[in-house]
Amino acid sequence: MDMPPRLTDRDALRRNRARADRSALFLHDLARDEAEDRLGMVNRKFTAPAVVTPFPELWRESTPDACIVEDTEVLALEPGAHDLVIHALCLHWADDPVGQLIQLRHALKPDGMALVLTLGGQTLHELRAALGQAETEVTGGLSPRVLPMGDIRDLGALMQRAGLALPVADAAPLRATYATPLHLMKELRAMGEGNALAGRLRHATRRAVLLRAAQIYAESFATEDGRVAATFEMITLTGWAPDASQPQPLRPGSATHRLAQVLGTDETSLKD
Repeated sequence: MDMPPRLTDRDALRRNRARADRSALFLHDLARDEAEDRLGMVNRKFTAPAVVTPFPELWRESTPDACIVEDTEVLALEPGAHDLVIHALCLHWADDPVGQLIQLRHALKPDGMALVLTLGGQTLHELRAALGQAETEVTGGLSPRVLPMGDIRDLGALMQRAGLALPVADAAPLRATYATPLHLMKELRAMGEGNALAGRLRHATRRAVLLRAAQIYAESFATEDGRVAATFEMITLTGWAPDASQPQPLRPGSATHRLAQVLGTDETSLKD
């Protein structure tokens, strides 16, 4: 069996997360709040939840009875043990995202809910563009610097590939502003979201590249008050472990009423 390509240097990712500053984890706070809002709209009481997260302390207060595990390649979740599994803002670092979702499905009881919060493809598009242009101009080359992330359609399709029923995907672009692009880069490191790509350069970025990237960024993405904008696209995915009690699509040709009857209009036959 072919292994998925290695995207992430997990050792580097662990080091980055270990240096994270709690006060900079606002995206994880937003993800937790979004999860609570979504669950508040579900007419069900979950009694055996689990959370997959790189920052377990953020979830212990709001989900004290949950099984909280790290987002390792093989999740430490017992098969069929949970009626809810939340994957909290870490799927974007997975080398095999569909494999993560399949593991969620296996961990769910029948008709259990998977709730996934992740970052989407519009995240940091400004930084990606500025760094790419600057590095090309200064060095004549291009190296991996900003993590590639899936768009909403691709991520929604992964839920289906993972065997989850009734999948729903939606996105909420978040716009943050910073004094300068260098302040943004500093905060990304404080979030534990620094460059942990397996193909990254293993030496410090040249000063000329950073200064040119900051100049391009400020010229292209400045706000009216002189700051710079950064996009974080929060994507929310929901799906359910298959169960016979769930709504099922009708077989083609099994309808008992014509569409015209339902709409209260006259049916007009098309000429050959």
